[in-house]
Amino acid sequence: MRPLFCCLGLAALLGPCLACPSACSCSIKKNGRLLAECAYKDLQEVPRGLSSNVTILTLSANRISWLGQGSFAEVPEVQSLWLGYNQIGVVEPGAFTLLVHLKNLDLSHNKIADFPWQDLRNLSRLQILKMNNNRLAGLPWDAFRSLKDLRSLWLNDNELTTLAEGTFDNLPSLSQLQIFNNPFNCSCKVFWLKKWTEKTSVSITKAGSTLCVGPSRLKGRAVTDIPDHHCIAPSVQLTYLSNLDNTVMYDGLTLTLHCSVAGSPLPEIRWKIQTSSRRVEINGPNVARDGNVKQSQERFLVFKNGTMAIPNFRKEDEGIYTCLAVNDVGTRDVSVNVALAGSENPAEDLVQDDPQASHFGGQSCYKGDEMDPSGAGEKLVIVYHMPRESKSRSGGVVPHVHLGTLLLALGTVLCC
Repeated sequence: MRPLFCCLGLAALLGPCLACPSACSCSIKKNGRLLAECAYKDLQEVPRGLSSNVTILTLSANRISWLGQGSFAEVPEVQSLWLGYNQIGVVEPGAFTLLVHLKNLDLSHNKIADFPWQDLRNLSRLQILKMNNNRLAGLPWDAFRSLKDLRSLWLNDNELTTLAEGTFDNLPSLSQLQIFNNPFNCSCKVFWLKKWTEKTSVSITKAGSTLCVGPSRLKGRAVTDIPDHHCIAPSVQLTYLSNLDNTVMYDGLTLTLHCSVAGSPLPEIRWKIQTSSRRVEINGPNVARDGNVKQSQERFLVFKNGTMAIPNFRKEDEGIYTCLAVNDVGTRDVSVNVALAGSENPAEDLVQDDPQASHFGGQSCYKGDEMDPSGAGEKLVIVYHMPRESKSRSGGVVPHVHLGTLLLALGTVLCC
């Protein structure tokens, strides 16, 4: 009788642990993990009634098409989740958020085009992620940034045409990557990938099959074999234009800066202005051919040739002026800190402002040592002479502004 009671007691203890849907078979492995085997059962959704301490859940080869926010609420302890070879096309945000113990996730061979990448932020223990053979056309650069333990990442056989630079950064444990059989457009936007493959220790499966679909001149060529001369990082030079013969003068001084850029493809020119009272960003020219200003930045006139003019330059316009050169390979910038000073005697300003200042007027910079990008830019000081008021022929008083000496503190070139 006593053995019978012992058996009944043991069954009572194990019963709740082995709660199992009728379509699945559940068992305890030798390592004590609880396995719920639900593969090849023609299931159309994640079954209910699973034990809360299931650690291995196999749902492969079913007809599941949708994963909702609460699909795995019953199995918060799961460590391995196999969902390959289903028909999953919809994954709601939050579907995987609660699975903080997850180490292996297989979503391969489904129909996933949109995925809630933010769910991965909670899966810091993930080691294997299989998303191959889906319909992914893109993913954010920081999709995997929280996966410090990720060892194997499968993204092959999707519809990826490009990958953002930095996609595989912050993955210190990554040892295997599969990205072959994607229709990559080998513009310079993926040139970083070639450079990354050259220096990484990650094993890239079938790297030779990671091919370009476009542009036509590179079709069929491996992404890792994009010619270097097609993609050149930007360089930028900033010049102060001191020749007033070609400068439109308004009531006061017109400050004119010219930004010259080089690279392949030819970089776009953008400007950032930081004064004591405001921050302005101008992405491209704002002055049309007819002279009309396209945007509301009438204080800062930006022309197609890379020139910026600030008519009637005033003390409130002092600040850091940055020219950025941007193309598909990267971004480079150079800054200048413009300050305005004036007195009856320009020589007084030279001594008071910076005895070490050197003349710079009209000097362009040349390729040399790179500027420290963390610096705030060199200090360009415009010293101008404001003489006493003079009388016009009609007897009226005419204010007069005369540009005197242009100085560059520290005497360094402005290029990057």
